[in-house]
Amino acid sequence: MVTDRPLQGSVAVPAGSLERLAYGAPRLFFPLAGKLAGWCMLIAVALCGVGLYIGFFVAPAERGQGEVFRIVFLHVPAAWMSLFIYVVMSFWAAMSLLPQARMPALMVRALAPTGAMFAFLALGTGALWGKPAWGTWWTWDPRLTAEFSLLCFFLVCIAVQTAMGDTRRADRLSTLVALAGLFNIPVIYASLRWWLIVHQGPSFAELGVRGSIGWVPVGILLMTLGFWAYSIAAAMVRVRCLILLQERHAAWAIDYAKEAQ
Repeated sequence: MVTDRPLQGSVAVPAGSLERLAYGAPRLFFPLAGKLAGWCMLIAVALCGVGLYIGFFVAPAERGQGEVFRIVFLHVPAAWMSLFIYVVMSFWAAMSLLPQARMPALMVRALAPTGAMFAFLALGTGALWGKPAWGTWWTWDPRLTAEFSLLCFFLVCIAVQTAMGDTRRADRLSTLVALAGLFNIPVIYASLRWWLIVHQGPSFAELGVRGSIGWVPVGILLMTLGFWAYSIAAAMVRVRCLILLQERHAAWAIDYAKEAQ
């Protein structure tokens, strides 16, 4: 049986190292990540369950778009989370440039797949929404193109981390890719104001004009919080695997693997 009890023993931490901070060392962060993953997954299931129920059974159909409007309960939170995760991933990428920082590079690796998933979900649900609303699955609208670019940045980070045998070089290159893609975030956010585009305006404002407000923002907010909790849980599970892989020769990791068998 796998447990997350505090690991015994001591870890030598260089003076002045970033790992002197609480949970800065992978070994110290490992049990905390396990606890966070479990609780956040429970929270995610509860919030997403209530949010989906509101979105598909409680909220009224939108007067202009009808039932297809319900895609908003997946599309908007997924788009928001793709932006949020990229900003957080870029923060950890910048932190990984500090000397003797071990956890930040692992967090970049842990966050990229979840960010890519949400970017893909935003684009996919947007296509399902766009066909009845615009008459086409895809258009090279500035906001859609920028979101697609965001997905590409996530995928390039993942590809670099996976394809390169030298972990340090892979982390360094993926850090540069993550930081380079930061310019895309304000483009996605401000595209509605910078260009005349087919994408609808800010969701809540549009819903208010069309008279569908009420349960809609509640459902979207719950789904967003649920996706947020899921993102933490997924990142914690993934970072635990990365820590074990990186520390596989350490005594505590060997003891943990034996105990888990």
